Amino acid sequence: MGAPATLIYLLRHGEVVRAETHRFIGHLDVPLSERGERQSRVQAARLAGAGLAAVFTSDLERARRTAQIIAAPHGLTPTAIPALREMAMGRWDGRTAEEIRRDEPAAFADWMARVGEFPFPEGESVPDLRARAWPAFEAISGAHVGKSVAIVAHGGTNRALLCTALGLELRRILAFGQDYGALSVLARAADGWRLVRLNDPPML
Repeated sequence: MGAPATLIYLLRHGEVVRAETHRFIGHLDVPLSERGERQSRVQAARLAGAGLAAVFTSDLERARRTAQIIAAPHGLTPTAIPALREMAMGRWDGRTAEEIRRDEPAAFADWMARVGEFPFPEGESVPDLRARAWPAFEAISGAHVGKSVAIVAHGGTNRALLCTALGLELRRILAFGQDYGALSVLARAADGWRLVRLNDPPML
């Protein structure tokens, strides 16, 4: 009988307040909406039998609250790790894509042309995000070999982690859907990470 697999339950936080405005929120600290709370409870019930050994989270409120809900059935307290934060979007935080396209058309076009490497004005690039988030992911998985853990983070963070785990170039980052409250699962195989589930939404 082989050794138990290392499983990472990778979640995006639930929906946030005023999500309908479609604003970049990056490092802005916004809370979950009522729907986001429900999404988190649905996923918590789904993972209640997963035997989680630990729950880790970004230190931003929307992720921390989601992680608290996920951890509760297991009697766990989430560990907050700032390196798992969403990408810093600098002066674009709090703005919509339409506002940016109108006010900074050249920068917007540059972003669209090279999503995987574009540095947000006064913020981070995807390589910057990976440089801080991937070592945190490796430390978590390395400390929990053969166990199951949950990581609650953000759309950009999760996409960067998935690209890196699967050996894909960062220009492919938008190939991975990451909806509010959705679950992806990575399993450690002999030759690296294997994607078991991608962007599985909470069924409300």
